[in-house]
Amino acid sequence: MPTAKVHRISAAAPDDVSGIEAAIAAGRIDPKGVVAILGKTEGNGLVNDFARGYATLALTLLFQRHLSAEQAAKICLVMSGGTEGGMAPHWTLFERVEGGDNSGQALALGRAHTAPLPAEHLGRMAQVHMVAAGVRAAMTDAWIDDPADIHFVQVKCPLLTVQRIEEAEGRRAMVATRDTLKSMGLSRAASALGVAAALGEIAIEKMTDAGIGNDWALWSGRASCSAGVELSNHEIVVFGMSRKWSGPLAIDHAVMADAIDVEPVRVALNRLGVTASGQIPPAERERLAAVLAKAEASHDGRLRGHRHTMLDDSDISSTRHARAFVCGALAGLIGHAEIYVSGGAEHQGPDGGGPVALIVSRRT
Repeated sequence: MPTAKVHRISAAAPDDVSGIEAAIAAGRIDPKGVVAILGKTEGNGLVNDFARGYATLALTLLFQRHLSAEQAAKICLVMSGGTEGGMAPHWTLFERVEGGDNSGQALALGRAHTAPLPAEHLGRMAQVHMVAAGVRAAMTDAWIDDPADIHFVQVKCPLLTVQRIEEAEGRRAMVATRDTLKSMGLSRAASALGVAAALGEIAIEKMTDAGIGNDWALWSGRASCSAGVELSNHEIVVFGMSRKWSGPLAIDHAVMADAIDVEPVRVALNRLGVTASGQIPPAERERLAAVLAKAEASHDGRLRGHRHTMLDDSDISSTRHARAFVCGALAGLIGHAEIYVSGGAEHQGPDGGGPVALIVSRRT
């Protein structure tokens, strides 16, 4: 019976894999069991954030020293650029080991890689269908049949570059946008709706090309999507609970209605047995293996009735403001800022809000 392990390791730079190397050398991590790595890397998180690719290369070379190239390529490497404010750069490794005993439901992990996405399909229903199929494949990999048992789905999706646009247009295919920055949002949006379709949150018949990135009434409470130039396909990781898995780790999720709505997160922590009447005390804080969240600036430019300027700042992207803001709000509850906060939450939670997943080690 498999057991899931979670390792959160600080990073001094996008290529600093020394903490992972030390954990492998000490026998705390078996490279053969690593399913996925979620990384928060410093950078702007935008189209030209090559820190994500730098981090991906460093991780790939590390695991190729321990595994075959084919085995290393199976690891989902989800790099989220941007550690604005006090957010701490770090890696979160998810490992699957065998040999556990059945102890009721436990954290379960699954992954999938899709085929490369043709540029003309980005931000359109073809991408929705591709991601939905990928999520279902990842659920099968996790041995989870019921979508209700899934608490978080992390998707790394592609974006458009000038070269990818020209290649498509050379085939007389029309892309959804020629704005490479806008393509990031469209890719996240279509991917999120693919998650919603796979989990039964929204009937796919209610989705259209026109609604992608426009109809904010459609959203998933469990999707987290991050776009990057460093890949052309989708890497998908599902996190859920299953009686077919063992171990002390459990996952639950909450949905923030806006960027300061931490109360649902507090309630989810309480469901997991973590005391959170105020800021989590140090003894309880040690039980938190990972906190994963989405963040965005509300499209109406207001937060609880007051104007915000995140959308008006022409110097700094609103996604950068939102990541720092939400990380700060969650850090005030969690007690540290080594939190995976990904910016751009199109169809991921209600407008201005977003899903949050919490992985906790249960008391034995």
